[in-house]
Amino acid sequence: MKKYIFITISIIAVFSALTISCTDDFVDRPVEYSIDSENYFNSQAEYESALIGAYDLLQSTFVNVLMGEFASDNTVCGGNGPTDVPGYQQVDDMIHTPVNTEIKKVWDWMFAGVQRSNYILEFKDNIEFEGKNQIIAEARFLRAYYHFELVKWFGPIPMKGDARFTPGDETSIPRSSVTDVYAAIEDDLIFASENLNPMPSQAGRATRGAALALLGKAYLYEASYLDNVLNSESNSGEKYQLAALRLQQVIDNEGYSLVSDFNDIFEMAGENGPESVFEIQYTDVEGGSYGYMQAIEGNVAVGFAGPNSYEGPFFESGNNFNLPTQKIVDAFEDGDLRKEVTILDMDAWVIEHPEVTYTKQNEHTGYFNRKYIPRKRSEDAAQDYKLTNPNNYRAIRYADVLLMAAEAYNKSGNDPQALINLNLVRDRAFGDENHRITMTDTNLYNAILAERRVEFAGEGFRFFDLVRTGRAAQEIDGFTPNKNEVFPIPLEEIQFAGGNWSQNQNY
Repeated sequence: MKKYIFITISIIAVFSALTISCTDDFVDRPVEYSIDSENYFNSQAEYESALIGAYDLLQSTFVNVLMGEFASDNTVCGGNGPTDVPGYQQVDDMIHTPVNTEIKKVWDWMFAGVQRSNYILEFKDNIEFEGKNQIIAEARFLRAYYHFELVKWFGPIPMKGDARFTPGDETSIPRSSVTDVYAAIEDDLIFASENLNPMPSQAGRATRGAALALLGKAYLYEASYLDNVLNSESNSGEKYQLAALRLQQVIDNEGYSLVSDFNDIFEMAGENGPESVFEIQYTDVEGGSYGYMQAIEGNVAVGFAGPNSYEGPFFESGNNFNLPTQKIVDAFEDGDLRKEVTILDMDAWVIEHPEVTYTKQNEHTGYFNRKYIPRKRSEDAAQDYKLTNPNNYRAIRYADVLLMAAEAYNKSGNDPQALINLNLVRDRAFGDENHRITMTDTNLYNAILAERRVEFAGEGFRFFDLVRTGRAAQEIDGFTPNKNEVFPIPLEEIQFAGGNWSQNQNY
């Protein structure tokens, strides 16, 4: 439609130019300013504006977080009815196909992030100015972040280096292998870690510590992929060692720490705190629309996870998605202080607050994801709080760095160091040193994975942890091996590629 409007306007403009009498003054009139995508990067301000555009797509990762959780055994889809967002329900039931609107959003929005990052990198040599290397490092961090999401979700993906995709590329550029994608991610993050500042210029900007942490995570995920998907243990050992090395750099040099009260992390006052390695920023001052969710500035995952028609203290109403299962509730050990922070037991809450009312909806379990359900709104909040929640997403926490390092050390044969990192997290979880773990080898590995589950319940990690460790089939109902480890490439993309890209296995 836009194409035809443009052609019509162009024809009218040409016709008018031929029929309107022109004076010399009109012909010679200077154009004060003309700009398009090819002549944009002419000042530091323009690079900064483009970088903000690349950051903007991070807010769209709310859909990754939601589906990454209820694709696992931690939560069920829920919603206000069995047909409320069918794409979510299909992922929950493991019956999703290449025709799924929500999976396509992940593909579209993450590639939009890659495209915006590549826009900066394509023109990185246009001009020189003080501080440009920081901007390039941030752009490369962001590209790595979006590529990491894409390879987790879809496996092999197309890449084009430091250039934007253009029409026709889909028929000529192949999907790069998973190992090649990880190599590109790691290359970007090495550059970023060597060029980013240790402190952000403003909240939410990438830092050296964030780049090192994501680099360690990429090495760990690649090592797990080699181990448990490709069954190539001989090639994974070096990656585990590199993961441990990079994560230990974060631990030793970047100044992060565990906050003493686990609950503080997820409240508004805890945003961008000492445990936050990388945090996606949200705000409630702009409105939103269900028809244009990519542009929403609020955290949709939070609003979607709230109890329907809730009236009462502390929380706000939501859309009833991402409901914890009894299985995750039972995974917490006795005395684990994280349980009440993670799980809102609605029956117990109503007993404590008899004035509370809410409406039970689809797949009601009696539990809600307390970390990420709406808190009471501010006076300045925009309308439809289900779409405009200001709660930031803690994308990389220091506890994640510690547990990833523990896993990498265990896989590298250094159980003493693995135990140190694991027990730091457990000491905080129980409020004492009486629940420390002393096991080794495979038992220690299992304990680390169990710790990851309860530490990050509700944060969107569980499905990918199960896949990369080869445990998804035994834990997720309906999971089909050699298929559901990744999600299908959207049908439209396969059609556009005209035979250049094959669909993921068994879809």
